Amino acid sequence: MEAKAIQTSKYLEVSEIQKHLENVEYIIMATSAPEKFKETPIHFTIFLNTAERLPKDVQEAVLDKFLDENKIKNPAELLSQLMPVGFSQTTGQDTLMPLLLIKEDDRRTIPHVPMFVMDFLADSDNFYEAKVHKLTGWTYSYNEE
Repeated sequence: MEAKAIQTSKYLEVSEIQKHLENVEYIIMATSAPEKFKETPIHFTIFLNTAERLPKDVQEAVLDKFLDENKIKNPAELLSQLMPVGFSQTTGQDTLMPLLLIKEDDRRTIPHVPMFVMDFLADSDNFYEAKVHKLTGWTYSYNEE
């Protein structure tokens, strides 16, 4: 079976993003890292549903929790900061795909909200699809209310 490229069918407007995120605690995304990173073959992005700048000790505690819960090892190249995040409906996916907006053009043209993002390279046998098959995936964690 050959993996198909993810196709965006629609970007959410800011009001739609806010409604979509109402009960979301965080989103974790995994994709394959560039070939040269043999020790850290997976590129992880954790989107925390907060627009607050988190203190260093809180960031470290959150990262440690993710690493432990997901059996992630060898974290490297960590970037932790507030970033603009858009969301798109994609073909073949049930959940909306988060988009970390790095390029200035994207920030101007794609509706977005600020989220605290932790972006890093690492390894984990729990993310076989990203590690071995070079697929991209994401999962949502919801607040229990």
